[in-house]
Amino acid sequence: DSGLRFHYVAAGERGKPLMLLLHGFPEFWYSWRHQLREFKSEYRVVALDLRGYGETDAPSHKENYKLDCLITDIKDILESLGYNKCVLIGHDWGGMIAWLVAICYPEMVTKLIVVNFPHPSVFTEYILRHPSQLIKSGYYFFFQMPWFPEFMFTVNDFKVLKSLFTSQATGIGRKGCRLTAEDIEAYLYVFSQPGALSGPINHYRNIFSCLPLQHHEVIMPTLLLWGERDAFMEVEMAEITRIYVKNHFRLTILSEASHWLQQDQPDIVNKLIWTFLKEETIRKRE
Repeated sequence: DSGLRFHYVAAGERGKPLMLLLHGFPEFWYSWRHQLREFKSEYRVVALDLRGYGETDAPSHKENYKLDCLITDIKDILESLGYNKCVLIGHDWGGMIAWLVAICYPEMVTKLIVVNFPHPSVFTEYILRHPSQLIKSGYYFFFQMPWFPEFMFTVNDFKVLKSLFTSQATGIGRKGCRLTAEDIEAYLYVFSQPGALSGPINHYRNIFSCLPLQHHEVIMPTLLLWGERDAFMEVEMAEITRIYVKNHFRLTILSEASHWLQQDQPDIVNKLIWTFLKEETIRKRE
């Protein structure tokens, strides 16, 4: 309905159940490369470039990135792909969108899997009570400024972007799957295109547009995966999320893993997702 063109990468046969993957910031469909390969045997796996990212259209006005628009995008994409429901997986900002889609359109989400992002109500309440999380989320406030955040990312040959994935403080840890030179190159290529950073940062410029939420409850089986060494999100929020899920809820915290969990520990993440998906089938039979 928005008239925007969305880019996605798909694996697995059409007609198989849909698994829809929503990336975080500053990422694009590529952050799900390990999952595209893993789940194509049983799913039609679709990794999206969110509105404003990568090869997806990027409207220029900040108002075009309100959370309402981002939620509707997912509904429209599902229908455009010929499906009325999916297994929905989101990481980071994509996790925020995934939670909201599950809350607003529960009939469309058979199972919800979120990586390193708490229930949005937990996030807004926790941040107000815990200055340490407020500091970690300081970039949300920095991103409210016009043009300067985009400029900061480009300085010194995109040093900030590279260090997010590779530095000791925020990057993938010693025991994780480090990003290869080709992986870094893929990120740099996408975000060095003219205007490529404005869409992604505009997502954050609208964060206060629909929070706090009117509705909170999540009614489908939910898996929350969390890298404990996340430099941006305090792990305490993961446990509190439980109170908003009115169905089977499983939380797994990986002690050595970073914020970039599905790239950091792809084998473990994939195994945990398989277990969760199969577990539900077994429960139904019983």
